[in-house]
Amino acid sequence: MSKKSTGLFVTSDGQNVAFTFALVSSLFFLWGFCNGMIDVMDKHFQNELGLTKAQSAWVQFAHYLGYFLMAIPAGWLATKLGYKGGIIMGLVLVSVGGFWFVPATWVNDMVKHGDVTANMAFLAFLTGVCLIATGLTFLETIANPYTTVLGDLRYAATRINLAQSCNGVGWILGPIVGSVYFYGTDASGRSTGNETLYIPYVGVAIVVLLLAVVFYFSRIPDIKMEDDYHLDDNTANASKSIWSHPHFTMAVAAQFLYVAAQAGIFSFFINYMVAEPPPIPASWQETMNRLAGSSTLLKDWLTGWFEVNPQGVLAFSDKGASNAVSLGLICFLVGRFSGAWLLKKYSAHKVLGIYGVANVIATLLVFFKLGWLSVACVFLTYFFMSIMFPTIFALGIFGLGARAKKASSYIVMAIMGGAVLPKLMGHVADIYDMSRGFIVPMFCFIFVAYYGFAWSKLSKADGLHGVQVTGKH
Repeated sequence: MSKKSTGLFVTSDGQNVAFTFALVSSLFFLWGFCNGMIDVMDKHFQNELGLTKAQSAWVQFAHYLGYFLMAIPAGWLATKLGYKGGIIMGLVLVSVGGFWFVPATWVNDMVKHGDVTANMAFLAFLTGVCLIATGLTFLETIANPYTTVLGDLRYAATRINLAQSCNGVGWILGPIVGSVYFYGTDASGRSTGNETLYIPYVGVAIVVLLLAVVFYFSRIPDIKMEDDYHLDDNTANASKSIWSHPHFTMAVAAQFLYVAAQAGIFSFFINYMVAEPPPIPASWQETMNRLAGSSTLLKDWLTGWFEVNPQGVLAFSDKGASNAVSLGLICFLVGRFSGAWLLKKYSAHKVLGIYGVANVIATLLVFFKLGWLSVACVFLTYFFMSIMFPTIFALGIFGLGARAKKASSYIVMAIMGGAVLPKLMGHVADIYDMSRGFIVPMFCFIFVAYYGFAWSKLSKADGLHGVQVTGKH
């Protein structure tokens, strides 16, 4: 076994890779921002094209289809090109997807003149979403496992959660930007969302090209993961498939179901906030108006949060619910930072199991429609989901050595779960209501909790902290 390193960002051979970690963490911010905009896009197309909740979930399907199609090629290319080459490839693909929204907007303009159908415009936007996702697949396939080797292995789960905190910051800003460009109106009150939707994506395309140049000229060491199962130096073990390791196999399933649950809750948060909370107290509107009057900047953000709905009661507007997404993502970010601290002190798999149980309870309370308690529980699901993706990732690739890049590609492919559940959750909501739809992610969290509590038995390891393999695999 190799000697232990001496710090969070110091590798076993003494390299201080704090700057490399910071640079890689910027990638997490990037895909968090892109994902945040996706999460407020569903309601936009429901309004613009008259889609049902299940139909608007094609946005999520297109996004996660990109992950599914590119995950294996991304893992293969990451092995051939190394971390640095794979990251640059991913950034270039994201840029291509961002610029695609310009011709997609041209197609949308043709709808007004009757040259193409609204469905063609929708398809053009979905193509851009899918293209960006193919680039993000490269970044996630490479950056997630890379953070686990940038320092002492005992703190692998801590590092990946810290990096994912940058993802949380991006996810907070994404819905804010999305609400401005997706739900904007002109002087007559007509929606301008389809005409301005391309603006933030072109901005992303320009930024990622600049970031690709920075990575090209930066030192990105190609550090190998610890080979705890001696897969790389033992002929008998080397012939074993990574699928023979149950802690990895179950991680793929857990990640599929976790991302499915996350995508469903994130996608329909706006629908929930518009339709399910009790009537908004008039005092909230008065407070918003007072705050908006104190600052021009606040006025743009706070104006229009509430409106009188068709039932004649004060409720969240689409814009207000879109902005409230950012409040949920603040809960998500707080969970990431506090989770990173917890994971330095306690076993990662046990924390995952406890958080999984907490979300089973939270989604069940949403299902029961208990007024503001249920609304609070929706925000709690954000908090308890915060550590799940990175922790499942770290637990799944534990001890796989050089095969970690290949294993990583399958765990990223499991993100395809996000394409499946929103359609099912939306279907349940169309038949019953949005609160009842939360029964679907509840079952996903049950499996995540099981994986967390069973991980030690599956991996034959005490935990990421001790890195002690206790039996043959």
